[in-house]
Amino acid sequence: MTFKAEYIWIDGTAPTAKLRSKTKILADEAKGAELPLWGFDGSSTNQAKGHASDRVLKPVFTCPDPIRGGDDILVLCEVLNTDMTPHESNTRAELAEVEARFGAQEPIFGIEQEYTFFEGDRPLGFPVGGFPAAQGGYYCGVGADEIFGRDIVEAHLEHCLTAGLGISGINAEVMPGQWEFQVGPLAPLEVSDQLWIARWLLYRTAEDFKVSATLDPKPVKGDWNGAGAHTNFSTKAMREGYAPIITACEALGEGSKPLDHVKNYGAGIDDRLTGLHETAPWDEYKYGVSDRGASVRIPWQVEVEQKGYIEDRRPNANVDPYVVTRLLVDTCCAALEKAGQV
Repeated sequence: MTFKAEYIWIDGTAPTAKLRSKTKILADEAKGAELPLWGFDGSSTNQAKGHASDRVLKPVFTCPDPIRGGDDILVLCEVLNTDMTPHESNTRAELAEVEARFGAQEPIFGIEQEYTFFEGDRPLGFPVGGFPAAQGGYYCGVGADEIFGRDIVEAHLEHCLTAGLGISGINAEVMPGQWEFQVGPLAPLEVSDQLWIARWLLYRTAEDFKVSATLDPKPVKGDWNGAGAHTNFSTKAMREGYAPIITACEALGEGSKPLDHVKNYGAGIDDRLTGLHETAPWDEYKYGVSDRGASVRIPWQVEVEQKGYIEDRRPNANVDPYVVTRLLVDTCCAALEKAGQV
């Protein structure tokens, strides 16, 4: 007897990487054992030249395959060179080093993944050759005149739950055909691995409905909200006191840190972070309590309870979660360590 393992990896496409996958048939004896390395043609994924095209897939996260069912599994992989070193597109390896360095501070994340459904060349719910009513009523709305794609969203949610992913919620967003799901709270590597799998399941689920899903940060130009990946972050000290929260917010605004982060928060960041549509300008930094126009928001209940977490509102929907979690851990945990607030 055999089972199917869908090997999934992140390619080298720039400026925004794509997900790739292929199926490996494994003998039943492989169940519960360490999954084998596999290879692929890196010259077809922007990860190698044709004269030396072999690249290696190393399994790092496994979960049940909710689409095929049975004993079949999804396998998220890191990309390695043939000498077993991390490929230059492998951003997970860098996060692993930073998480190991600051693991004692117990950093955790919750990432709010916004996305937009497209039917052909227009967002799902947009009339052919025109525009729908202005945004506003669609957010967390109900009814066929305001909600588009709920059947896909519900199917995706069920798939994520069946796979055992740490999905914590879903909601309709501000523009027609725009939705959000949340992953976490989880440790940096866990939340990033699971977000990549949840993205793959989103694309794969929408495929069955003959609809595409995009993480484009500004899918419709003009007076429409963009799509972000608001990133909620805390350490043990932040979950126990308010002073470390302020230290983290201040650290994110020091020196070159604002631009160091923003330039790695997803392609097209300046199209979305305009200072309008619940964003701060991409080239400015500020934090505030309950302020959705700030770069970093401190939720109101965090100020009341004097402990909790912060929300970095700058990351684009197309951000690499390995990168955004690494940057936040590196900046904030180093500042808390320096301040003796660990």
